[in-house]
Amino acid sequence: MNETPETEPGLDAANEARLFFAKPWVFIRGVPAMKFLPPEGPPEVAFAGRSNVGKSSLINALVGQKGLARTSNTPGRTQELNYFVPGGYTGEGLDLPPLALVDMPGYGYAEAPKEQVDAWTRLVFDYLRGRATLKRVFLLIDSRHGLKANDLEVLGLLDKAAVSYQIVLTKSDKISPQAVPKLAEATAKAIVKRAAAFPEIITTSSEKGLGLSELKQAITFFADGTR
Repeated sequence: MNETPETEPGLDAANEARLFFAKPWVFIRGVPAMKFLPPEGPPEVAFAGRSNVGKSSLINALVGQKGLARTSNTPGRTQELNYFVPGGYTGEGLDLPPLALVDMPGYGYAEAPKEQVDAWTRLVFDYLRGRATLKRVFLLIDSRHGLKANDLEVLGLLDKAAVSYQIVLTKSDKISPQAVPKLAEATAKAIVKRAAAFPEIITTSSEKGLGLSELKQAITFFADGTR
């Protein structure tokens, strides 16, 4: 029997991750409240970060589909947990996708009404505390600004919820090449004593494609049936 490239022995992790993300991806659900979450099944990885940090752009770059995750110049547009999965699965019985990507509402948008911010916060942290299939949160930090006070608050909440998280620096093409490793080193030092933090920092640029292969590998590590 001829083996497909996806199952060929010896494929390296980078190529496996590339093939995984080369599949068509689809949006399946926006979740405004916990009761609307899909049934727990496949592993989930979530993307968190301040409003306008570039979450939607990064998701679109990962899957190679410009319009999958909605992007906007208006901070705070994402108000739900948005679920994305590889296409071609019914979602019923054992026909489940190997992984779901979850785009979480952005935080730190000062102009949003307090009631809206409170609702987003409850949704996000109820999800973090209560979702057994959530394997990792990728916390996005804008390279131009580094860790801000509200990012540190979120780190504390993730530590308290005992949710594994990894920091992803976005928009690294917007700072000088010499500043990038210094920022990564400073960020790593800032989280070294945090119990739930994965120590490796991933540096990315959605526009230039920097770091996408590394991030894809970090994500597909959690996908069912890829190892």
